Amino acid sequence: MNPTYPTNWHNQNHHSHRTHQRSPWKRFIYWSIGIITLILVALVLFIKLNTSAAANFTDQVLRPLIGDANVVALERIFFNSSDKINQIKYSLEKPPDPFLGSNNKPIIVTDKGLSSSHLNLDLVSTTVSTPLTGEGQWQNISLSLFPNQIVLADTFIRPDPSRSYAFATLVQMDMSKLQMYSVAGTVEPGSKVGKPGPGMIPQSVHDQGILVAAFDGGFQYRDGQYGMIVGQTTYLPLQNDLATLVGHTDGRIEIVKYEGQDLGNDIAFVRQNCPMLIENGIIGTQDETNKKLWGRTITTDIYTWRSGIGITAQGNLIFAAGNALVPSILAAALKAAGAVNAMQLDINPNWVRFNIFNDFSNNHYTSVLVMQGLIDGSYSYLHGYKKDFFYITKK
Repeated sequence: MNPTYPTNWHNQNHHSHRTHQRSPWKRFIYWSIGIITLILVALVLFIKLNTSAAANFTDQVLRPLIGDANVVALERIFFNSSDKINQIKYSLEKPPDPFLGSNNKPIIVTDKGLSSSHLNLDLVSTTVSTPLTGEGQWQNISLSLFPNQIVLADTFIRPDPSRSYAFATLVQMDMSKLQMYSVAGTVEPGSKVGKPGPGMIPQSVHDQGILVAAFDGGFQYRDGQYGMIVGQTTYLPLQNDLATLVGHTDGRIEIVKYEGQDLGNDIAFVRQNCPMLIENGIIGTQDETNKKLWGRTITTDIYTWRSGIGITAQGNLIFAAGNALVPSILAAALKAAGAVNAMQLDINPNWVRFNIFNDFSNNHYTSVLVMQGLIDGSYSYLHGYKKDFFYITKK
């Protein structure tokens, strides 16, 4: 006996089958809407905040969800769109001075009677036809640890002729009187391989009152796995053909292209990050080999905050940081300040940092930023930071 089906059975069954077939598409649509929403939230955070909230959201949510390459593509769209807006905006008005009127800028004193035997205080070349007040002129950063001496000096220039709003701050440090140290972060770059770092300036250094400055280190593990060694600890092994910052126990600093050579038996720290920006006075960002190396992680055509470090022929340290920079312009700024060898440090608004520590009293430092627009890293450097960084003390 054949079973009896309702007259509309075929239509009902067919309808159910079609609904089942469409459900994966619905899930796809829901997921797409969710991902787009997350991306929009991230962009809003970048636009409105430009702080750790946006950076952490990107690293902890977007990167695992859509992948590093897609995050880089989004960053390129966001930062370069912002750059285009600024190009239009500042073609019609004067760009803001990054220092004048800033409550964060330390009081600077220029006194030709001060001792400056180790710093080159000649003017720094600028590409703009009408410099702002103080642009390209080294100014003493007065430090209570060094009365009547010039040990730190800073200036700013606009090294990109097509971007009058792109400022590069330059800090020159007399390494005959200063000592540089490196600290691995509690997470970056070594925790992924079981090598977390202390992430903070040692308490003994804090208590001595000899801290002068602290600033950002290099990229995260996922952005190149660039080598780092501090003392006897190898957080990540060294790689060939990369810019390599070498600190010696006597305070001497080198930036070299590492090719497996012996770096010496007096090594205090080693940190790598990307290819050489400048090697023996020659800017290397247009080198075809370097282009491939830059392309492994962060491409060279994103206009964003960047920092870099260089060494002068006299052995002085040059730190550079600025907004709306690409590697070639960062390199040009470092070379203008006298760097003969240089490398990029970190990029993007939340990671580029430079704090000056001064006036230690009652077990407390007064800390100021070297320019407007930077994130204040003073608390993190003293109490714990997830990324690696450098700090400077009096010898």
